[in-house]
Amino acid sequence: MDSKIKIYIVEDQINILKTQTKMLSKFDEIDIIGTSLSAEPVLKEVEELKPDVILMDLGLPDINGIELTKMVHQKFPKIEILIFTIFDEEEKVIHAIKAGASGYILKGASAERILYAIKSVHEGGSFIQPSLAKALLKFFTEPSKDNNNIFEEETIINLTPREIEILQMIAKGFSNSEVASMLKISRSTIRTHLEHIYQKMDVTNRVEAITEGYKRGIIEL
Repeated sequence: MDSKIKIYIVEDQINILKTQTKMLSKFDEIDIIGTSLSAEPVLKEVEELKPDVILMDLGLPDINGIELTKMVHQKFPKIEILIFTIFDEEEKVIHAIKAGASGYILKGASAERILYAIKSVHEGGSFIQPSLAKALLKFFTEPSKDNNNIFEEETIINLTPREIEILQMIAKGFSNSEVASMLKISRSTIRTHLEHIYQKMDVTNRVEAITEGYKRGIIEL
């Protein structure tokens, strides 16, 4: 049981929730430890159950999924959040990633695709479909009323050579485990480096760090 990825699902549509639960329960790698139809019980249950990954719907009846993502990420920064969304929620997905989500998967995706996304974020990667990647890069790098100048041009970022190396590797899609293996260091050391990178870049997650890295020329397109 300890090797399984502990999943908590937040979905307000009971039929979709049942479908998700049934679909994911067939995988030995997954352990669904809790579900919720609304945002209200999530923080308390997450604190008690300690999931590895939260599969988060955005259209909740009380607190919206973006705000809940922000709350969970601030209180439990080591828990990965994967947004479960529909095609016409691109702008909401972008804001959810800004709030701390590690990626998104479309409703209607195959069970194998959802499992792959869960594994990706659990291993310290991000899961962003190509159709949204360009919009994300534009959002995080171009000043606008929507992003409120998230990144200040005059800020100097002093990353160490090791931090730059790790940032470049996660930008290529490698997970924390893969980076740790290639650099012959522990996963906890990778997480510590990432925390330092986020702090120096004034970002909250991998997607923001990568897009800021592109903007600054630390990562090549």
